[in-house]
Amino acid sequence: VLLVESGGDSVQAGGSLRLSCVASGPGYTWSSVSMAWFRQVPGKGREGLALINDYGGTIYTDSVRGRFAISRDIRKNTLYLQMSGLKPEDTAMYYCAARVGRVFDISVHNFDYWGHGTQVTVSS
Repeated sequence: VLLVESGGDSVQAGGSLRLSCVASGPGYTWSSVSMAWFRQVPGKGREGLALINDYGGTIYTDSVRGRFAISRDIRKNTLYLQMSGLKPEDTAMYYCAARVGRVFDISVHNFDYWGHGTQVTVSS
């Protein structure tokens, strides 16, 4: 599975952004893949943010619940992360990840495929 993120930008606090992740690959089908968004700042581990399961169920981490929304467009093979109410502490490199099968925990070790990331910078 090949993942390519886009949509990162520099915004002011309180602003919104939508990240996209286009997925492709042999045998890839939305019905069999769970996908998630992570972020990472220099010197820290990768933090799981939101997950959408193969059947469409979603899970969010406490730090983004109510501000971020994960969704997918099956026709476009695209995963989204709509971010609102952005804070300076949301500044990070954002990654999408995928795994064939069902996942219930947004942990790095649960995912096999990763994009190269897109940078989000939030200024105060």
